[in-house]
Amino acid sequence: MDILIIGGTRNMGHLLSVRLHQAGHNLTILNRGISRNDLPSGIQHLRADRTIPAQLEQALNGKRYDAVIDFALFDGGDAEVIVELLHGKIGRYIFISTGQVYLLRYDLTRPFREDDYAGECIPEPQLNTYDHEEWTYGLQKRHAEDVFMRAFSERRFPYTSLRLPMVNSERDPFNRLYGYILRIKDGGPVLVPDTPDYLLRHVYAGDVIQAIERLIQSDVGKGEAYNIAQDETLSLEGFLTLLGEQLQLPVQTVSVERRLLEANGFLPDCSPFSDLWMSELSNDKSKAALGMAYTPLAEVLATLVNFYEENPPASPISYRRRNAERQFAERLG
Repeated sequence: MDILIIGGTRNMGHLLSVRLHQAGHNLTILNRGISRNDLPSGIQHLRADRTIPAQLEQALNGKRYDAVIDFALFDGGDAEVIVELLHGKIGRYIFISTGQVYLLRYDLTRPFREDDYAGECIPEPQLNTYDHEEWTYGLQKRHAEDVFMRAFSERRFPYTSLRLPMVNSERDPFNRLYGYILRIKDGGPVLVPDTPDYLLRHVYAGDVIQAIERLIQSDVGKGEAYNIAQDETLSLEGFLTLLGEQLQLPVQTVSVERRLLEANGFLPDCSPFSDLWMSELSNDKSKAALGMAYTPLAEVLATLVNFYEENPPASPISYRRRNAERQFAERLG
């Protein structure tokens, strides 16, 4: 198949590119050429800043693809551009969306389901706040999905949206899981906020790739959205306990008032999975329609722990104030 990936050199895009290349597909990557590129040879590259429509049009002029996977689209304006450029020239288009599209809705019950999408959204938070930044991200993804829905209804543009929660990956550029691993390995307490204590339901990058492969190998799901999420739902403490079992180390968590952690500048670094904008998604539709079989969480954590043992990254920025965290915990008694 002739496949275009927009993005493709950092996290999941890189992993998918390697997988599709190894499977023998004729693969093209389109991006700005800024991120480090360690992809295999034999992959074609196009350069364009997608926020400049003329550059994107020049890069895609006259080209046709069986499938396009877009990791780098974040607002409705760019969605309108890509619909105009690709309409009638592709077999299917897969949009990587986010579970955050649900967090803008009023009074939803977790886990969120695909039919929870439609409805009134919460008002705009105060400008120049973290809530406003996250609200804007979710709103822009909603705008993009709305463009694709209209394009499918009016023109049968063959899109599919994949809505993702927190993704655990070997190539996570923020090393969020690795930050927890370092804290467990150093033997000190892991500081966690007391609220909101949302249950976790993440997804493994390999399962996102599985979903994409299932889509490009079939005609299923055009005009649809699917939540892609692991089977297990568990507390942060349960998650860290499971991670500690993979490390064969005990885990000590200390629950602290969120306002104190924020006032001391420890969040989100000390516990990134305690974010107020963390979604929890039902995966029932993806299993029924796509035949998804999700990797058990214990297996995911074992894989990632082994990866980090064999390929330890540099200590992340989020670990810089670890001594201050431990001193803070001691003062709390």
